[in-house]
Amino acid sequence: MPVTVNPDLQAIIDRITADMEGREDRGKVADYIPGLARVDPRHFGIAIATHDGRIISAGDATTAFSIQSVSKVFALTIALGKVGDALWKRVGREPSGNAFNSIVQLEAEQGIPRNPFINAGAIVVSDIILSGHRPGEAIGEILRFVRDLAGDDDISIDEDVARGEAETGYRNAALAHYMRSFGNIQHPVEQVLGVYFHQCALAMTCIQLAKAGRYLMLEGQHPETGFNVVSPTRARRINALMMMCGHYDGSGEFAFRVGIPGKSGVGGGILCVVPGIASIAVWSPGLNERGNSTLGSLALEKLAAATGWSIFNERDPG
Repeated sequence: MPVTVNPDLQAIIDRITADMEGREDRGKVADYIPGLARVDPRHFGIAIATHDGRIISAGDATTAFSIQSVSKVFALTIALGKVGDALWKRVGREPSGNAFNSIVQLEAEQGIPRNPFINAGAIVVSDIILSGHRPGEAIGEILRFVRDLAGDDDISIDEDVARGEAETGYRNAALAHYMRSFGNIQHPVEQVLGVYFHQCALAMTCIQLAKAGRYLMLEGQHPETGFNVVSPTRARRINALMMMCGHYDGSGEFAFRVGIPGKSGVGGGILCVVPGIASIAVWSPGLNERGNSTLGSLALEKLAAATGWSIFNERDPG
């Protein structure tokens, strides 16, 4: 199916949103973080930022939610800007095949996480961002970066969610301490985790998130300033990692069904990038057994089918 660059996106996502609203199987919200356990599972929102500057949205696209692990895309971008390809000496680039918070591979692989999108890898990325900063400064850098990408200073950190993560994040603490024992965490664990938890507690709407992902659609270029956020090569590689690793041990299934690079979070958000065409954000808080949004994944599958936006389809530049 050839790609349709300019379909009637509003009509498509209106139909998808109406379909999602009638679904009974909405998954289960992440109840191990108190701030997420209270979110109404009936929410559904979607927003698309297109290559030609349009913003199309439907459903609860203006309701802020905790983006959780979707933030790992932005943190990785910052860390690569700081240390470049030296980052890959501390974090791998392979799918893990295990749950996002698994510890089982770290011992065999000498404290080097498989990729930057599982929790262990993202904690190492937080350690890199923390270099030369106090924790509050590192958190501020992440917040300013995301605000700049989205062109929206209203983006904030949900302190209630961050506090809840700190109070319940025993497994993340175990991952960090274990990696520190191998020398792959270089700052005090409590400081690194503070940065990580606040990063995950970023609260954004679907519209804000779709706009923040535009640089990955545009070969690394900021659509409003024209400056390169990252090089075209680095943008392509971040998209490749999203395709291979962005949905944890459900990444293969997502690639099979949707065929678009994407990064999910246990807040129910998913950011997807169709290179050269669109940045897409979808949110529905109910999760499947792999920790990915149930309705978000289904909606993206339907969107890809309606538009032909899978990266495995033949591109029609017209």
